[in-house]
Formats: sequence, structure tokens, C-alpha cells
Amino acid sequence: MTAFLMTIATTVLLGILYPLAVTALSQIFFRDQANGQLIPKDGHLVGSRLIGQVFTGPGYFHSRPSAAGDGYDATASGGSNFGPTNQKLIDRVNGDTSRLQAENPNTPVPVDLVTASGSGLDPEISPAAAEFQIPRVARERRMSEDKLKQLIAAHTRGRWLGLLGEPGVRVLELNLALDAEK
Repeated sequence: MTAFLMTIATTVLLGILYPLAVTALSQIFFRDQANGQLIPKDGHLVGSRLIGQVFTGPGYFHSRPSAAGDGYDATASGGSNFGPTNQKLIDRVNGDTSRLQAENPNTPVPVDLVTASGSGLDPEISPAAAEFQIPRVARERRMSEDKLKQLIAAHTRGRWLGLLGEPGVRVLELNLALDAEK
């Protein structure tokens, strides 16, 4: 009888009350984070700060490749699991590198423009990857490269506490700022 009552008590306490308390506290103190850091535009949901999106138009900054399903599919999150000697990975990276070098000759291609992240959902690219794309975006949008550099700087997240992690540019927010410009 004691074991049965203990099971009921812990189920109610840890299975119902604790999750409700944590959910309530997160909604009160961390509402944006608890709800997925969603980005609305003109009353419509356009994405999340946490999950990348595919941008293919020449007038937009492109995200890094995704190995998640058909591209940034959160239900198929994960990398390709291809090792560095896998011929499929080598062929894809070489093809992407050739395409990008044709777009911006004599400029080294940043590695994050030809490799997918571990989750396949990365919403950010490196500042170098954003700067690599400036000539194409400037040409397509008829904007100055200096204006694009300012937009990139405004949407670059620095290192946490100035020490940890790498700087990153959130592609969705940068492209929304581009659309707001013109």
C-alpha cells in the first residue's frame, strides 16, 4: 500500500505539478525563449531565430547547407553522418565550392557555405560567409556594399560574454532587414 501511494504521490508531484510550475515560470520570465523565439512580420509568422531556412534567390543571403530532410526540416534534424573521406560528401562540397567560386572568383569560400551543421538546422552563418555573399546581393539589389556591411554588422551576434562561441549572422533576420530597406 505504501509503494502504491508513493507512486501516486510522485506521479502527481513530478509528472503534473512540477511540469506545470516550470512551464508557468518559463512563460512569466522567459516568454520569447519558451515559445521558440518566433519572428512575426506584418502579423504573420515568418520563422524562428532557432531554426534556419532556405533562401535561394540571388538577392538574398543564403544559409549554410542543411542535411535535415528536404532542408531545415526540424522533424528530420541531424547531419548526413558522412565521414570526411565519403565520396558523396566530397562531390557535394566540391560542387558547391565550384558554384560559389564562379559567383565570387579569387575569393576563398568560407567553410560554412559548403558544409552542413551537425543538426542541419543552423540559423546562422559566419560573418565571413555573409561578407562572401555581399557582391551578389549588392548587384541584385542595386545596393552599396558598404550598406550591406552595415546590415551584416547590425545582425551579427558576438561571442557570449565576449569569450565563448563564435560570432554568427542570423540569416533570416538579415534578409528581413534587406526587405525592409527596399
